[in-house]
Amino acid sequence: MADLEHVDVVIVGGGWTGLLMAKEITSRTSLSVLVLERGGPVRNKAEYAAGMDELDYEIRLRMMQNIADETVTHRLAGRDRAVPVRQYGSFHPGTGVGGSGEHWSAVATRFLPEEFILATHLREKYGSAKLPENLAVQDWGFTYDELEPNYWRAEQMMGVSGKAGNLRGTLIEGGNIHEGPRSHEFPNPPHPMTYMPSLFRNAAADLGYHPFPIPSATLSQAYRNPDGVLRPGCQYCGYCSHYGCMVGAKAQPSTTLLPLLTKRKNFTLRTGCSVRRLIHSNGKAVGVSYIDGSGKEITQPADAIVLASWTINNVRLLLLSKIGDPYDPVAGQGTLGKNLTHQVGQTVQLFLDKPLNNFMGSGGLGMAVGNFAGDPPDSAASSGVFRGGTIQANAGGQGPISSFGRVPQGEVRSNWGSEWKKAALNWHDKEAEIISRDMHFAYRQNYMDLDPTYTDRYGDPLLRLTLDWTDHERRQAEMLAKVELSLAKAMGAKGVRSIEVIGSHYSAAAYQGTHIQGGVIMGDSPDQSVVNPWLQHWHMPNLWIVGGSCFPQNEATPTLTILAVTYRAADAFVDRYLKRPGALA
Repeated sequence: MADLEHVDVVIVGGGWTGLLMAKEITSRTSLSVLVLERGGPVRNKAEYAAGMDELDYEIRLRMMQNIADETVTHRLAGRDRAVPVRQYGSFHPGTGVGGSGEHWSAVATRFLPEEFILATHLREKYGSAKLPENLAVQDWGFTYDELEPNYWRAEQMMGVSGKAGNLRGTLIEGGNIHEGPRSHEFPNPPHPMTYMPSLFRNAAADLGYHPFPIPSATLSQAYRNPDGVLRPGCQYCGYCSHYGCMVGAKAQPSTTLLPLLTKRKNFTLRTGCSVRRLIHSNGKAVGVSYIDGSGKEITQPADAIVLASWTINNVRLLLLSKIGDPYDPVAGQGTLGKNLTHQVGQTVQLFLDKPLNNFMGSGGLGMAVGNFAGDPPDSAASSGVFRGGTIQANAGGQGPISSFGRVPQGEVRSNWGSEWKKAALNWHDKEAEIISRDMHFAYRQNYMDLDPTYTDRYGDPLLRLTLDWTDHERRQAEMLAKVELSLAKAMGAKGVRSIEVIGSHYSAAAYQGTHIQGGVIMGDSPDQSVVNPWLQHWHMPNLWIVGGSCFPQNEATPTLTILAVTYRAADAFVDRYLKRPGALA
């Protein structure tokens, strides 16, 4: 095992959170910062432009982690035996510099204020006796108002396009009047809407809802952010989610953070480095052990470590490194691995009588209604639904392969043959979807631990997910599907079909979103959380964990909140920890 020269800070993971922490530390201190990324080097805009290949990127998922090398196992309940996920399913983890931040759709919404004090909010509003069994939601340890300035920093850095609906307490029609108060208007105006979201907007308004443009981190116009990074406006090419942006209009780590970092002498990036262990001694992190691209095992000593990989990898590395107390759902003890959440959603497919030009679009482009986000109507609460979701119609762009062959239910007797081909041609470019993105509660029985049977290519145990839906998620989906169906009919749909997304049980095979949260959750007590509200490990002060793994539960689309919380952690690291090393709480 080879040893390398000491560095001040090692950051594990070269995605949004890792590179943002690196940017803040290197710009505000003289510390040497090393980022270790297990994937390959960043692609540039020319390489992305040459790769606008739907088969390669959207069907074969070129930008995703190779699950032949490493995957997870899944089971529905603790009494079951887990099995490995052998194909891309319910989530698509990215790989390489930028991670999932390169291929995301760029939806950049804030969480509602109640999310940060959710346990307290639900108890006060409904009473503990009425809430779902085994509910494990927790307060975060800080409030929306405390985080709001960092939301604004993240929105400026990415250049989010949108329309404020609650500006310093003043409600503004045309924006999301259900959002928490924001201190500033969005950095950029919303995108002009294409045909399908415009239909949705009109239908929603006719039904008495308050439609608003979905906040998007693709630029509606040329924009220079506070760091001096200049990017052009979106071209509506339709190649966004699953792809890197070929012009740089979509906010990606490679276009917003890396250009700054590569100019700094105290920053180093190493790719092809698979970190296997965090090394620690006497309550202090002292370095990491990784395998480099040649297969050599390397020890990298450091004064501080920031764990900034994807949720599942953060949890797994801590478990493999024996840092923290693994969660035991039976005894209700331990914290590492608890509060696994994913994302609840429901989809309604609709068909219209004219072409929609679905080949045009931008990942986050669309309209939404927030009337059913947060606390649901009293009638829903009386039937056992305690949080809802945002309903939206996106125009992200549809490729010819994935969009062909969609026909109204009952139109043909089979999904092949001449009859089906004729119908598929007739209905091509006339199909759209209305979707919901819903809160997923944390429950005592949903958690992560190491699998006792299956290992990765290095012989290390895979991470095991124990996760299933409850009646609450099924009722959520049913409530929102009814609203989506009414919107589809108001849009003039000629055919409508409700697509069961969550099903009777959680499926690791059906895509639901790459928004896996929890396992290293934050809180104001070491008895109930792994990290403190500044994302510093409770029992190892020079170890910091950032990203969605720290979220006690998941409101829905987390990227903007992840970045806002990372800014907050960076401030605490630079302004407080470095001046007086030790526990901040």
